[in-house]
Amino acid sequence: MSHFIDKLTFFKQSREKFSNDHGVKTEESREWEHGYRNRWQHDKIVRSTHGVNCTGSCSWKVYVKNGLVTWETQQTDYPRTRNDLPNHEPRGCARGASYSWYLYSANRLKYPLVRSRLLKAWRAAKIVAKDPVNAWKSIVTNDEIRRDYQQYRGRGGFVRADWDEVNEIIAAANVYTAKTHGPDRIIGFSPIPAMSMVSYAAGSRYLSLIGGVCMSFYDWYCDLPPSSPQTWGEQTDVPESADWYNSNFIIAWGSNVPQTRTPDAHFFTEVRYKGAKTVAVTPDYSEVAKLADLWLHPKQGTDAALALAMGHVILTEWHAVGKSDYFDDYCRTYTDMPFLVRLVKKGNNLVPERMVRASDFDDSLKSEANSEWKPVVVCGKEERVRVPNGTIGSRWEKKGKWNLE
Repeated sequence: MSHFIDKLTFFKQSREKFSNDHGVKTEESREWEHGYRNRWQHDKIVRSTHGVNCTGSCSWKVYVKNGLVTWETQQTDYPRTRNDLPNHEPRGCARGASYSWYLYSANRLKYPLVRSRLLKAWRAAKIVAKDPVNAWKSIVTNDEIRRDYQQYRGRGGFVRADWDEVNEIIAAANVYTAKTHGPDRIIGFSPIPAMSMVSYAAGSRYLSLIGGVCMSFYDWYCDLPPSSPQTWGEQTDVPESADWYNSNFIIAWGSNVPQTRTPDAHFFTEVRYKGAKTVAVTPDYSEVAKLADLWLHPKQGTDAALALAMGHVILTEWHAVGKSDYFDDYCRTYTDMPFLVRLVKKGNNLVPERMVRASDFDDSLKSEANSEWKPVVVCGKEERVRVPNGTIGSRWEKKGKWNLE
């Protein structure tokens, strides 16, 4: 009742004007400020980052009260870069600033969820067949039961289950699949982000022990380039984002920098003031398109044709027809282009098959070991087939026998 009376006094407040009526001074209750003060109170400040598969790894001040994260702000103590390079800070994004809301959100998954139709079918099967593997078999071999839960995929309908029951379903499905179709039909990959040995090693060890297949998360992440590890053997081991500032020409292809690399996007925008030209290849007018001097918007599914056409022009003008010492030196130093490739006859044409290996020759080109893992090149001066140092076949040879030169 007293709060209601206090609200009524709002209409009887004494108001005093000042600064030629530009300001008003009032006398009123300030109790509403307590809510804000309590909201931003904290016991301590700790340094942390957001382990949510963001390679930004921005440094944040995390304000903690009674063991709970109350709010976050960006750290501003990054080391300075060299004089001709912009500084890294401020680093952070809106997702990071609101991450503490996600921690305590009611929508955060904390327990296993199973499709309700599948869970009902499992419990019914367990009553008839006591053995879990036989229970799973009765579900997947019955077309009507299997179709009943599979046709509702993508429509929600998940219910909470306990860990013991979920683990039993997973184990039964794995055992049945391995016995029926073979263990190599069970695949998996390390989770992202992998925060501990258990999270990124336990699953791989399990698959290895049962004869399963350990896949790479590169095979299914939509924003990762699988060709990078296939070509260089590394997971997109590229220079840091600050190196963008040293570029004269940048192509953003399959990368929405302002959206997914927010803390580093300023390097992309700042290098344009130096005169760098930027191109965005994206079907839609995404965030990065507005930062591009040229926006190429191929139809969905045709970007591979665009890449092949660009490669054709480069190889024609700089290698096949026109010659460039710089291009040749670059290919020899940084690519696998100099390695010989086998050609096989297909109809009236010759098509590439695989790389020529040292093991394809009678004497294995005098290789000490692992000749099947050593691709070969033709020495330009002597026109002889040689095995260069530094390939994967040289990895396990004697010390000092391999290099990257």
